[in-house]
Amino acid sequence: MIKYLLLISTLFLFSACVNKHGISAKYYSDCKEYYDLQGYYHKECGEDDIVTYKTIGDEAKKVVDYVVGKEGKPKGNVW
Repeated sequence: MIKYLLLISTLFLFSACVNKHGISAKYYSDCKEYYDLQGYYHKECGEDDIVTYKTIGDEAKKVVDYVVGKEGKPKGNVW
């Protein structure tokens, strides 16, 4: 019984949508698309993402720096 409750709660935890920007609470981003008077296309999307891939990468770099240390990293294109 506890296994089922744990499984169901995990599914609700990870019920957010993954889109091309990161993890969001919405399936589609609210974007405003329009053409201006000169005919240029504009697309303005709101910042509705919970976590973006850029922030995930930055935090992963911080963790690697903390664990390995800056002087422990090999030089060159090894990582």
